[in-house]
Amino acid sequence: MSVLVWVEQTKSGPVASSWEVLGKGRQLADALGTQLVAAVIGGETAKTAEEATKYGADEVLTLTDGALADYRLSAYAAALTQAVGAAGATVVLAAGTTRGREVTAMVAAQLGAGLAPDAIDLKVDGGKLVAVRSVYSNNILADIVYSSAVQVASVRPRSFPMPEAGAAKGAVKAVAPNLGAVAEQIVEVRSTDTGEVSLTDASKIVSGGRGVAQDPAKGFALITELAGVLGAAVGASRAAVDAGYIPYKYQVGQTGKTVKPDLYIAAGISGAIQHLAGMGGSKVIVAINKDAEAPIFEKASYGIVGDLYEVVPALTTEFKKRIG
Repeated sequence: MSVLVWVEQTKSGPVASSWEVLGKGRQLADALGTQLVAAVIGGETAKTAEEATKYGADEVLTLTDGALADYRLSAYAAALTQAVGAAGATVVLAAGTTRGREVTAMVAAQLGAGLAPDAIDLKVDGGKLVAVRSVYSNNILADIVYSSAVQVASVRPRSFPMPEAGAAKGAVKAVAPNLGAVAEQIVEVRSTDTGEVSLTDASKIVSGGRGVAQDPAKGFALITELAGVLGAAVGASRAAVDAGYIPYKYQVGQTGKTVKPDLYIAAGISGAIQHLAGMGGSKVIVAINKDAEAPIFEKASYGIVGDLYEVVPALTTEFKKRIG
């Protein structure tokens, strides 16, 4: 019996939200009176495994193979399923990234296990995991209980605080991955990583919406400049994406990414319920809109009624003075 956390990594290194899940996994393992095990999968695993020992893992399993250098769903699911068996895990957790959600879904299906996707909280009740999910556009919180022996959940990024790294204490154990027949064959790999702040993990986000219609290129250039000054990620509403102003990867909302930053600046976004479902958990929301009756102001911590083409540059100038 153990709690197993998949520590996801990309070419840039470990995914930050995996450490958040590992920190919560430590609390769950203590509550269950069991071990916390981390699993690192990839073509290279040593560096990430070493980091995992500093975030509370009692043991780190490394599944290293050249065939895992590039992400493939069936290969990674096979490796994680093998790690579950090697760890004797009854609780399996991963960050709710795009990869995390689909890998945990396949692993749960292969193990005949219960799955709670995109959980925002985890707790223990009666010796079993209980996952809390937000449903109906964040209007209801539902407790998900399991009837299966193995309990699987993916966790929405920024649901838990980032743990502090301590002294390395966990042992690292290599497990030779048995991948079997891999369904996908990699023909070409193209990366969209441009070195920008990750939208999913960002603590600050500046988003643009339909309000940039006057001059979309200039509008998002202003938003990007403000984001750069703040060290923030750039986001967008579905309306802006559907209009072709900015690529889909920036979309925040029910059909885009769900985010939970400390600061969310919404420029020219009306505040449709679908958008609020994706960013409503932000700690501080600043709304900029010409329409004083826009629904976003009902959710905002601070509201500025004005043209984003005037307000955003003014904010950028002032933040440059104050931040340096």
